[in-house]
Amino acid sequence: MSPKTATITYREGVREGLRRALLNDPKVFLMGEDVGRYGGCYAVSKGLLEEFGEDRIRDTPLCESGFTGAGIGSALGGMRPIVEIMTCNFSLLALDQIVNNAATLRHMSGGQCPVPLVIRMATGGGRQLAAQHSHSFEGWFAHIPGLKILAPATVEDARGMLEPALADPDPVLIFENALLYNREESVTRDYHTVQCLRAVVRRPGQNVSLITYGGSLFKTLEAAAELSGEGIEAEVIDLRVLRPLDTETVLESVRKTRRVVVVDEGWRSGSLSAEIITRICEQCLYDLDAPPTRVCSEEVPFPYAAELEQQCLPQPDKIANAVRRICHGQT
Repeated sequence: MSPKTATITYREGVREGLRRALLNDPKVFLMGEDVGRYGGCYAVSKGLLEEFGEDRIRDTPLCESGFTGAGIGSALGGMRPIVEIMTCNFSLLALDQIVNNAATLRHMSGGQCPVPLVIRMATGGGRQLAAQHSHSFEGWFAHIPGLKILAPATVEDARGMLEPALADPDPVLIFENALLYNREESVTRDYHTVQCLRAVVRRPGQNVSLITYGGSLFKTLEAAAELSGEGIEAEVIDLRVLRPLDTETVLESVRKTRRVVVVDEGWRSGSLSAEIITRICEQCLYDLDAPPTRVCSEEVPFPYAAELEQQCLPQPDKIANAVRRICHGQT
């Protein structure tokens, strides 16, 4: 390990981003259920209460609509709140506040009322939390003008995206796939911000483009490594930002490889994958050598049983098989 790098978990990366934001700006504070004394349901905010005190790390009642509304109000008043919603299914309880207030106020006031609010929430299935706690609602929120939607997959992105998100005049929602919290990665010891505008190529290739984000990134990279042994070199694009979508990077890759598979943990119907494929068909249909395809979660409420739940999610073998079908007509 180089003295200039350190191995930390995704959880620690998020915490480091939070700590730096709190140190750099006295207007920043964190609020949510169990973020203080308990240290966060995923231990992300552990130790921050002791360092920054109750004014900056605020435990809230179990009322997502209430504390999200308080976050909007404090943002309107000049603060820089970070609201933590325990899991994305609970965000439905604050949907009116997020969609009808946070996303619209700057527009409806002619730019006079910006809402510089950051909302963080855990997302994704695979933890045996059954149908009510295994959602991936990133695509839902990416439908809403006035919001910016981030889905950091790497430790570096989880650590570095918070600061530019706080500087945005519009509300920013950050979706952290809960299966990533324990994932380790070597990062530079020197903290630096990560831009929140562009997708990034995680693996170059020339035979097929694999477009994904969040918790599905590493499954997609695993599938790409397997396919490489078969002579299929897949280019893996990590979207990172779901609204606004970096269509340019996606189209550049697809025009090069002429085949595309979109991997999306959301359900297939009305999904983000459908939007991405539509944009590809609208703008580079005649560059394609095969129909675009996608790998999504099965369209059922998520089961509790571990084996069934894994079958419902995108997995490396499903991704690899989708690529084989469009490259060789194989299953």
